[in-house]
Amino acid sequence: MPEVRVSGGFWAVRREVNARRAIHHQWEQLEASGCIQNFRLAAGEGQGFRSGFFFADSDAYKWLEAAALIWAETRDPLLLERMEAFIDLLGRAQMSDGYLFTYNQLHFPGTRWCNLQVEHELYCHGHLIEAGVSHFLATGRKNLLEVARRSADRIVADFSGRGPAATSGHEEIEIALLRLYQVTPGERAYLDMAREFIARRGRIPAIGWVMLRQTLGTMRRMKRVARMKQAYIRAHPQAPIHPLPPGNPAKHSISTLLRWIVSNLQGKYNQQHTPFAHQVEPVGHSVRFAYLETAAARLARQGGDRLLLPTLERAWERMVRRRMYLTGGIGSLPGMEGFGKDDELNPEVAYAETCAALGCLFWNWEMAQLTGESRYSDLFEWQLYNAAAVGMGLEGDTYLYNNPLASRGSVTRRGWYAVPCCPSNLSRTLADLGKYIYTTDAAGVTVHQYISSLMEAGKGEDGAVKKQGFRLKMESDLPWEGRVLLTVLDAPTGRAAAAGTSIKLRRPSWSPRLGVSLNGEAVAFPEMESQQRAGSQAGRLEPAAGFDPTQSDFLVLRHPWKAGEVIELEFDMSIQVRKAPLRLRDHRGKAALTRGPLVYCLESIDNPGLDLFDLRLDPETCSASEAPGLLGGCGIIRAKTSRGEPLTFIPYFLWGNRGPSQMTVWVRLPAP
Repeated sequence: MPEVRVSGGFWAVRREVNARRAIHHQWEQLEASGCIQNFRLAAGEGQGFRSGFFFADSDAYKWLEAAALIWAETRDPLLLERMEAFIDLLGRAQMSDGYLFTYNQLHFPGTRWCNLQVEHELYCHGHLIEAGVSHFLATGRKNLLEVARRSADRIVADFSGRGPAATSGHEEIEIALLRLYQVTPGERAYLDMAREFIARRGRIPAIGWVMLRQTLGTMRRMKRVARMKQAYIRAHPQAPIHPLPPGNPAKHSISTLLRWIVSNLQGKYNQQHTPFAHQVEPVGHSVRFAYLETAAARLARQGGDRLLLPTLERAWERMVRRRMYLTGGIGSLPGMEGFGKDDELNPEVAYAETCAALGCLFWNWEMAQLTGESRYSDLFEWQLYNAAAVGMGLEGDTYLYNNPLASRGSVTRRGWYAVPCCPSNLSRTLADLGKYIYTTDAAGVTVHQYISSLMEAGKGEDGAVKKQGFRLKMESDLPWEGRVLLTVLDAPTGRAAAAGTSIKLRRPSWSPRLGVSLNGEAVAFPEMESQQRAGSQAGRLEPAAGFDPTQSDFLVLRHPWKAGEVIELEFDMSIQVRKAPLRLRDHRGKAALTRGPLVYCLESIDNPGLDLFDLRLDPETCSASEAPGLLGGCGIIRAKTSRGEPLTFIPYFLWGNRGPSQMTVWVRLPAP
């Protein structure tokens, strides 16, 4: 992979907020909620009672991974102090044989690997391992990597060669082991262990009974912990107790609870209902699903398990066609935090968890590398700008957990949650954004994302320096304007370069037209490419979301490149009035507005006195406009109702930054 630095534009601003405010706010909240103190207690340091859910360790590990990636760019001394002190603490809290799970260490000493389908032990170890890999790649230091390897070696020793029940109910460890193998290529046991975990899924006999028994077992353990906590408080009335903030609000009903129970008993909730080769329908908890798909795609790419590819492709296609929102969000059922049935995409009920969007980003990136197809990079972009970016507020210290496409005021941004899995997950993704922009191979460079950046000779995932002939600078005006400049700083040399190497440019599905020029001269592409693009979906089901990433493609510029040459791209940024297929009952008679890679919405604070859920949009009145003083200076869409009342649409990812409000993406159209 090339070494890439995000150098300006839209994403540099968001990453600055991430590095300046979000990462420190998250640490403060992890301390305030007792999450960091849990590790001190596990190390035998200080007094208190463990705080948080059994999976709380993972939130600290994701923070640590984000911190390492941010520090590698900023050299923030306070961040370094916090990061290194925490790494030292982890070394003291970890047991001598590599096990580290504060829930069991503090509440149930001597007990481990209990209720694997429910209690997240392997999930937490996975995030510890990922933090160790990222810290090593970002800093070159091995102190956290050594902690991670001890943990991974414990897992390999305890789980190799075991039966189907020896799998995690929340997938993550598979990704972690594959990443660890990439930086320790001689340790094939990590690759084999990840392969075993994936191969075992969906093979547990009597899965319903297993899920019932383990769920009840977890509930008994949680009740015991609650009793121990009350006894501790009575015995230590002056001891500090770390209260958790409220959970995230979402629409719940008795039916979603019943569906969660059924999904659990069937094994669908945690993708244990059938072997992976048959899992072509997105079901269950959407984050777990996305992490499993990411791991399988990475195994297919990294381990040569190409037989996994047809399953991955069919599951992706089903998700895009039938189970994804216009924003790219996935997961339509609160309570279950997961998928509903085909076309069950009520905008107001939508859960669309931020972590699920991030899981999709990881999956799309693996698929893009595995197949070389543009549709995966295209969906990555759409989900990044909409389903993922919405999760963090403008100042970096407020967040959204679930992301409906309509809200009557109950959903608001908060500084922290009882289950704070999304903030640090989003921070580590933003901190690592550069790796998703380009790939290089013997043929040349592929541009996956149009983000202002500098591409240099870089390192592989094993940390070794890789030589490559291209150095590029990209200047992007997206998402507000459609102009992108690519400047060749250094080019390949030698006989192969003289014959011409390629720069592949993604033509987004959201841009009806794309102008390309090389050194000021327009470049024409074969007409057959456009025809193939337009006709590629003939006879296929229209996506429920109203957005179709399969309409993207790659344009190839092959040329004997020289330093100083410039490619200019001009994307069509016209406003798109998108209508969902008629089969979606909750969307009939409605439309949504998009411009470039952004989905737009109405927010009540910009449209006082109007009923957002009853007004009628006149689609002929839509026009793009700048708003320098609004929400950090964003592009907006101005329009009118059918009665002539003015409307202001803002980018969806910015909603909720000005206090409680109502919001909707889908707006009624005048009756025909």
